[in-house]
Amino acid sequence: MKVSPGKKIYFASDNHLGAPTQEESRPREARFVKWLDEIKEDAEAIFLLGDLFDFWFEYKHVVPKGFVRTLGKLAEIRDSGIPIYFFVGNHDLWMQDYFQQELNIPVYHKPEEFEFSGKKFLVGHGDGLGPGDHGYKRMKKVFTNPLSKWFYRWLHPDLGVPLAQYFSVKNKAISGEEDMKFLGEEKEWLIQYCKRKLEQKDYDYFLFGHRHLPMEIDLDGKATYINTGDWINHYTFAQFDGKDLKLEKLVF
Repeated sequence: MKVSPGKKIYFASDNHLGAPTQEESRPREARFVKWLDEIKEDAEAIFLLGDLFDFWFEYKHVVPKGFVRTLGKLAEIRDSGIPIYFFVGNHDLWMQDYFQQELNIPVYHKPEEFEFSGKKFLVGHGDGLGPGDHGYKRMKKVFTNPLSKWFYRWLHPDLGVPLAQYFSVKNKAISGEEDMKFLGEEKEWLIQYCKRKLEQKDYDYFLFGHRHLPMEIDLDGKATYINTGDWINHYTFAQFDGKDLKLEKLVF
């Protein structure tokens, strides 16, 4: 993809819409929808890097109630011809083909490589990457197992959705104090992951969410790692104009 003059590619993540309740997340959703409405004027493409929802599960004929303002705005932007790409996060990992079929938005379940105006990007949500976090990695294998999803689908939505929302919020969907501190490069697993990837292949930029902390880290002069932060405490996003990738903060 070549970024046209005056255009930008936008990246955002970790909205956790619906947490801790629909009512309490509504102001955050309104800010996100307003931001989408503003960037559509110069967006070459939009990348959503996961955890847009605090919980998402697709039954055969049912999706979770709510989020109509966000879904409607995404549909409007996509129908206008602007590409949108969605990367599944750990809170919406049960997303299947609803976005693809209803909104014409492709859904990715693992990091993907892109080239924009000659720059090489590796883009993803970021959960389960790098060393450590073995407990979550084992749990993710269980949750993403087709048999687990099949069993869960037998729960009526009136039971299954609120039950999952309860445990999602209990699992610190709204970032806690540990997500507000930089742990140092040796303990930031995504930074270690990026450095290991650079040993195998050249990249210019790594873009991830999940961490909830906006970061822009130089990787020994070889590449740049950017974490897009969140829309809970920071309201940050990244934008690429064809030359430079910058981390920005929403002003409201």
